[in-house]
Amino acid sequence: MKTKTIDEIQNALQPVADEMGIEIVEVEFKQGKAPALTVYIDIEGGVDLDTCEKFHRAIDPVLDEVDPTLGAPYTLNVSSPGLDRPLKTARDFEKRMGKKLEVKLFAPLKGKKLYEGTLVGYDGNCFEIEDKGEKIKFELSKVAKVCEAIEFDF
Repeated sequence: MKTKTIDEIQNALQPVADEMGIEIVEVEFKQGKAPALTVYIDIEGGVDLDTCEKFHRAIDPVLDEVDPTLGAPYTLNVSSPGLDRPLKTARDFEKRMGKKLEVKLFAPLKGKKLYEGTLVGYDGNCFEIEDKGEKIKFELSKVAKVCEAIEFDF
């Protein structure tokens, strides 16, 4: 199926998001038996079902005009990025400065492939965490996944 580019879709949706104070985190299109366009959003204070529904209704007419699938049917989903969403952009790292991260590596570093620590630095190519007074620097190209650590209070 031929579709418009993710950038074209996101650029069409951005003015609606800006007007509503919503950040578009990612736009994803999955093809197959049930094609689906998913728009992941975030908002100060967190995303709830009402926010997703309001944004869905607001972008529906825009998408009708943009016609991202060039006339083919698809399902539109609006969702929060989730608690365990991988950090991908500079903004993701900047928003989580001082927060505890979970880092999974492709290959072991100092004998370990899994690290946890507080994000203390980011420069675009590398990030640094601190764990028990030790600072560890990671090149993004060597990281399989990095996300905010989820801690449960019991």
